[in-house]
Amino acid sequence: MTDLQCISPIDGSVYAQRPVLSLSDAKHHINDAREAQVEWAARTLQERIDLVLAAVQAVGAMNNEIVPELAWQMGRPIRYGGEFGGFEERANYMAEIAERALSPISIADDDQFTRYIKRVPHGVVLVIAPWNYPYMTAINTVAPALIAGNAVVLKHATQTLLVGERMAKAFHSVGIPEAVFRNVFLDHSTTSALIADNHFDFINFTGSVSGGRAMEAAANGTFTGLGLELGGKDPGYVMEDANLDAAVDTLIDGAMFNSGQCCCGIERIYVIESLFDQFVEKSVDIVSQYSLGNPLDEATTLGPMANKRFAAEVRLQISEAVEQGAKTHIEQFDSDDGGAYLTPQILTNVNHDMRIMRDESFGPVVGIMPVKNDAEAIALMNDSEFGLTASLWTTNTERAIAIGDQINTGTVFMNRCDYLDPALCWTGCKNTGRGGGLSEIGYHNLTRPKSYHLKK
Repeated sequence: MTDLQCISPIDGSVYAQRPVLSLSDAKHHINDAREAQVEWAARTLQERIDLVLAAVQAVGAMNNEIVPELAWQMGRPIRYGGEFGGFEERANYMAEIAERALSPISIADDDQFTRYIKRVPHGVVLVIAPWNYPYMTAINTVAPALIAGNAVVLKHATQTLLVGERMAKAFHSVGIPEAVFRNVFLDHSTTSALIADNHFDFINFTGSVSGGRAMEAAANGTFTGLGLELGGKDPGYVMEDANLDAAVDTLIDGAMFNSGQCCCGIERIYVIESLFDQFVEKSVDIVSQYSLGNPLDEATTLGPMANKRFAAEVRLQISEAVEQGAKTHIEQFDSDDGGAYLTPQILTNVNHDMRIMRDESFGPVVGIMPVKNDAEAIALMNDSEFGLTASLWTTNTERAIAIGDQINTGTVFMNRCDYLDPALCWTGCKNTGRGGGLSEIGYHNLTRPKSYHLKK
């Protein structure tokens, strides 16, 4: 039997290790979930909401243990306090809107007919969660799926092996049945076999483009619904009327926070020519002051990347760009070990012939280009295979809307970035994926419509 190993980015040690389930054992768990889901869906909506919210608070009660665990597993500095704020915010909002989002749509109720459309749970939902924000990305689907009456099977990334266990412990402690919310350890082949054998009624996957293709290949012919959030190369555009200091502070934080390992992190910035030099100067000043080091140290502001192979890809993209004429602005930090600890980098003299401006980097690096006008910025922002978010910096809301209407992304930000608003649909286009999470639309994707046509 294969073991999954979490290799800590702090020191390269094996931090956690768990055996994977066999195919037969996994099928047994899923069959239990399918049986338990019927009773779970029969409970009142308010009872399901109350249990999910209690489970969220049970996770919060573990936060002092969770924060250093996350540092060991994926490298985020403890000074940032973990993810419970966003975890709670998203669950609370989905609970708040559940009754409205799941209410039947009444068409007619007269002397002759009662006609309406209900929203009913899919059944068993598989959630495959990533390591970069392992609690927040999981709760995006887990909370509304359970509230809507589904059973949930959670498979977490190997890099964050302990997260699913923590969530399962918390959820079961408040009375959510073990069969209704099950954390599992699966290898890729078993996961694909389960999907191909039609054991799930809906699958939500957050991860790489190649991972998304594997999901689609496994589900081919099963007609299983898929929600996919895949790669990103999110742009920022700074216009001449922008608040420059706010734009620099926010966009650079959006590029570098969590060592650049954010789904909607900023990976390329376009600045109107008149502000370009100032923007770069201010950006370099901010990044030069970062403290790269052990994430268990309160003084550390930038931890290691989650795995040295992720850092190797970022280093390769940077070196390729430099060979093609790009200019680096940050001297190598003393704590850069050539492995997971990577110097954050700002690049200029970049262009879209370079992978650094096209391929997902998912690390602490950003390329900055000057642009002449909105038309050039729009063309460059759209010159990408991805489409998650774009961040526009201007004091003119109408201008931002007009530009946003021309950008192929799932979300358009004005004067902010790298934030997930649970009231808005979290979605993407192109190779970023399909479907949508959170908001009322998130409930629509986690349920199916069922029509009632009743003649009296």
